[in-house]
Amino acid sequence: MIEKELKLRTRRFALEALNLVDRLPNTRSANIIGDQLGKSASSIASNYRAACRARTHAEFLSKIGIVEEGADESSFWLDIMLDTEDSSVELVIPLLKEARELTAVFTAACRTARHSKNGNSEKP
Repeated sequence: MIEKELKLRTRRFALEALNLVDRLPNTRSANIIGDQLGKSASSIASNYRAACRARTHAEFLSKIGIVEEGADESSFWLDIMLDTEDSSVELVIPLLKEARELTAVFTAACRTARHSKNGNSEKP
């Protein structure tokens, strides 16, 4: 997957997550979950953009690690949402699937970048 496609994919995920958050009821638990999901989902897109602009391999590794954490955290909050009555399963499941796929993509990117660190000082 190329950089441009991942930028669009992470941006789309952030927007879809924010739209889901806007549909949540105004309860204390839904507000907590929604705030956390909104932050983690938008972090994926913004930090991926920052990783793409990294000046060094170390900077890239740092940012891509944050992206991986954001994707995993988004999966967590979507899983929690499934266990509450705050949102419909039909809205959450596709986002959860995408969050898990993004986690896998960025986990692989982190591994590749760490392994290339010894042989290449440039970002991947």
